[in-house]
Amino acid sequence: MSNFGQILKEIGEFGLFQKRLVAALCIPSIFVSFDVIGQVFTGISFPNYCNTDWILERGPNLTYERQRNLTIPVNKDGNFESCQMFTPVDLDLETIEAYGINATTGCLNGSYFEVPKGASSIVTEFNLVCDRSSLIEASQSIYMAGLLVGALVLGQMADRFGRRFVVLLSLLLVLLFGVSASFSPNIYVYMVLKFLSGFSISGILVNAFVIGGEWSDSSRFAFCTIICHSFYPLGLIMLSGIAYLIRNWRTLQLVLFSPLVLVLGMFYWILPESARWLITQGRKEEAIKEVRRAAKVNGRKVSEDLLDKLDVEGTSKRGNMLDIFRMSYLRKHALVMSYVWFGTSLMYYGLSLNVGNFGLDIYLTQFIFAVVEIPARLGSLPFLQRFGRRICQSGVLLFGGAACLGILAVPKDLAVVVTVIAVLGKFAATASFSVVYVYTAELYPTTLRQNGVGLNSMCARVAGILAPLIRLLSVYHSTIPMLIYGIVPIVAGGVCLLLPETRNVELQDHAEHICRKPESGTAENGCIMKEEQSEKSTQF
Repeated sequence: MSNFGQILKEIGEFGLFQKRLVAALCIPSIFVSFDVIGQVFTGISFPNYCNTDWILERGPNLTYERQRNLTIPVNKDGNFESCQMFTPVDLDLETIEAYGINATTGCLNGSYFEVPKGASSIVTEFNLVCDRSSLIEASQSIYMAGLLVGALVLGQMADRFGRRFVVLLSLLLVLLFGVSASFSPNIYVYMVLKFLSGFSISGILVNAFVIGGEWSDSSRFAFCTIICHSFYPLGLIMLSGIAYLIRNWRTLQLVLFSPLVLVLGMFYWILPESARWLITQGRKEEAIKEVRRAAKVNGRKVSEDLLDKLDVEGTSKRGNMLDIFRMSYLRKHALVMSYVWFGTSLMYYGLSLNVGNFGLDIYLTQFIFAVVEIPARLGSLPFLQRFGRRICQSGVLLFGGAACLGILAVPKDLAVVVTVIAVLGKFAATASFSVVYVYTAELYPTTLRQNGVGLNSMCARVAGILAPLIRLLSVYHSTIPMLIYGIVPIVAGGVCLLLPETRNVELQDHAEHICRKPESGTAENGCIMKEEQSEKSTQF
């Protein structure tokens, strides 16, 4: 009987075909970062005060400073209130200057924003301040809800219709909704488009890296995954620079997503379907066609006898998400990994979306956050090889949670110190995301891999929904949000130790109940899921 591991030996386990494929799959990660973190800049806030032009009817020659002094109260710190004004009165200017106004009210005629020339954001255009300020967090949570639904739907679609179809569909939808968002007439249309964009981006998040991994020798699975994801911080670096140069949010949105036209065209011609997935579906002729294409690029020839034996596997039963819960070991893996994903995501987005509140320039802070993600992602590779998946996953979660709690111990006026600790936390959160994608994909067989990754990433999206809403709890006490961002990943780091180790364990293609002694390097005895597996183990 032939399996895909034997075929890879014939055509090249990591030749030019695989290297070219992984390089191409890095590109979508750039646009993922634009979509996920873009609202940090499209939703940037500016100093704002109530519109008090009513007083200009009494004194049309008043300077702006004099107008504010007469119509806007000051707070206990001596700064003008953002959301309060003196109640308009039917008095002449001389009387108002002599006696002032005592009664205050909320903004009656909208707000005035101190915006640099040519700059704008959804906050200024849609007046998202004062009683409407919560709509900023709401729009981010709605976007995360789109990611959640997308992970559920597109993960299952990938296992049913193929990885290539879902990636191409996702790129097309991200292009349409990303560009359309720049023409939003109001915040509610913007929210709908962000939800749809989040739904679409999930197809890239949970599928793109898997194609590269499934086309490569299983010892390269972690390498392919992390390399693909390492272009996410490159996208963040580009985002910081582009947003600094383009301060108009509508223009910024167009510039960020219009290039997807070229990417979609390129991927339509060069992106192959996963031959490993085609084999598990019994689609022999299509699998052979893709294998020959890969062999040609790698300058190899594949034995016809080996290809003829592919039909021995036959058509496997199509897996679905419920199959994970029917099998005790997969059920345990799914439940534990779901909480690990939740803790990782809550910590990551809790720090990322709070970038404007650490006391330094938002463009500089985001740039630093982006730069630190590169060593966090690439640096996780040797640690995965040396210490394994379980210890690395637990370690970065514990470290990141401790960093979030450490922020609370530093006075707010020490902005540089707070930012340094936040950067360390972001480093750990990023490393955790890198490890969790590898770890999760290795825990599930090919027939259920995208269902498993989709299920677990759904929990990450729940955390993404809650992360901006948790920030609203600061009205009760300023420490509550960061306290939650720190405690949850620490607990996840402990729960992670319940999982088995997957380093030096073979990737599975199918799943069935079989008891056997685990291979060297595993951490759990008893029954595991095994049928057809690849020849190489996940050493890297």
